Amino acid sequence: MPRKNNRKQPRTFIKIFIALCIVFAVVYYLVNSFLIQPHVFYPGFNIEIPSGYDIHGIDVSRYQQLINWQEVKNMEVNGIRIGFVFIKATEGRSRVDDQFRRNWYNAELQNIPRGAYHFFIPGRDPVLQANNYIQMVPLKSGDMPPVLDVEKAGRLSVTQMQKDVLTWLMLIEKKYGVKPILYTNINFYLKYFSKGFNDYPLWIAHYLQPDKPRINYKWAFWQHSESGTVDGIQSPVDFNVFSGDSSDFKKILLP
Repeated sequence: MPRKNNRKQPRTFIKIFIALCIVFAVVYYLVNSFLIQPHVFYPGFNIEIPSGYDIHGIDVSRYQQLINWQEVKNMEVNGIRIGFVFIKATEGRSRVDDQFRRNWYNAELQNIPRGAYHFFIPGRDPVLQANNYIQMVPLKSGDMPPVLDVEKAGRLSVTQMQKDVLTWLMLIEKKYGVKPILYTNINFYLKYFSKGFNDYPLWIAHYLQPDKPRINYKWAFWQHSESGTVDGIQSPVDFNVFSGDSSDFKKILLP
């Protein structure tokens, strides 16, 4: 009896395999392009902005020069607007940012939630640094808590750095009646503040991450880019997101 011809079976298998590959490729493209978007490039802001966050904001200082705050307020790109701003106020024992008063006044005029930060200088008296901030920053209801920006250690030991930073934080908390926000980058936080500072809201800097900073500690704000563009601001500006929704954001504001 002659054998049956089985040549069609390998061909059928190849066709099925090719069809499955095509289906997989299409599904993969659709999922990555439309359903899961950890970050999206927004030409108006000129950066990729992580998805899944309701509230976006910026931080500014004298390096952004004169800011047109009405243009900042009016800018909207695909439903995203500037929902808060951190403004540099003071540095060290006596320095005041050249644009602080103007930025502070005009951000409030445009009804943009605002916060003021102090740039910490290691090795300088933390009491005098706290007094510098207190003398310049008149926080009121609806403002964000005070912020301490710590990025340098100088020659201070871990123990001394922690002691000085805690001095500043406690003096400011006593003055304003709210726990200050601590700003730093991931490596600095892990080295100096991973123990003993968990009660303070964390504003963490970590760039070029798709959907969140790579840190296991709870954070309130995430600075995800330093090169965004905003209407009314001539220079590149830092972009941030808040970790919660609008009701959570209201809770963090001063009563």
